[in-house]
Amino acid sequence: MRYLDFKGQIQTALRDHPAGLTWAQLRDRLCLPYDRPCPTWVRSLEADIGLERTPGESRALVWRLAEDALVPMEG
Repeated sequence: MRYLDFKGQIQTALRDHPAGLTWAQLRDRLCLPYDRPCPTWVRSLEADIGLERTPGESRALVWRLAEDALVPMEG
């Protein structure tokens, strides 16, 4: 899987779920081939699509898009 494919899938899933999803939820919903996300790709997502990760109810981080990143996607 290329980074651009990963980015597109994550961005679409998080736009569809503005309250956010955990990595496990994203991995399972998107059938991603990774047990854990690549730290380099996660940092790139923070810069590219406004990814924010915040503590959830359990130990898992909730992934969501920043408020200003929720504008409609182009193309």
